[in-house]
Amino acid sequence: MSNARISASCRCGKVELEVTGPPILRGICYCTSCQEAGRRHQAMPGADAVLAGDGGTDYVLYRKDRVRCVRGGELLEERRLKPETPTRRMVARCCNTAMFLDFTKGHWLTLYRGRLPEDMPPASMRMMTAERPEGVILPDDTTNYPGHSGKFMLKLLGAWVAMGFRRPAVEGVP
Repeated sequence: MSNARISASCRCGKVELEVTGPPILRGICYCTSCQEAGRRHQAMPGADAVLAGDGGTDYVLYRKDRVRCVRGGELLEERRLKPETPTRRMVARCCNTAMFLDFTKGHWLTLYRGRLPEDMPPASMRMMTAERPEGVILPDDTTNYPGHSGKFMLKLLGAWVAMGFRRPAVEGVP
């Protein structure tokens, strides 16, 4: 899978990302920021669902140097919870589809799971579970971390080392 190429498209197909190589990891996040951003997005007319019923957001993390926008970059619109936050969520405004989360100070891109092919491996962790909605009971089918786990941080660090400690821009993304 090291050179495998997959496509991540918006619902109408006008925006397309190409991803090369394996993901850093797949996880489900329950932080209050992801929940708030998900609620705001889903309140928009015609928006796709990014929050699961339990309040989690399913993501797949990739190195930024392995993702490029091959079509429709001009249709991507950034949304931030606060103007000064380094985290921007990119939405295809053509069909109001959430595409990815970009921590602009980081070396990875976090694609919404719904944009990727169905045959992705299952999530390897749930993180920030201490912030999940009240009353949500999580299954034990994978590890549930109350915050960011050491495993999560080591995977990010390993990817950054492999990238030569670079933080590249994503080709074709404003």
